[in-house]
Amino acid sequence: MPASILEEVGRLLGAALPGNTATRLLCPSCGSLHVAQVLGDNGGISYVCTACGHSWS
Repeated sequence: MPASILEEVGRLLGAALPGNTATRLLCPSCGSLHVAQVLGDNGGISYVCTACGHSWS
């Protein structure tokens, strides 16, 4: 069962759109789809999970 209604809606929309090749980022810590892309201090790209606070690059 999905962790949230938003995750389920995203999964259904992704499956329903023809030619959908979007890549979904999952938090490696908790598996959540709630991931934000942020600009790092050195100009690189990092990611942060808004569900559990885990960050990675």
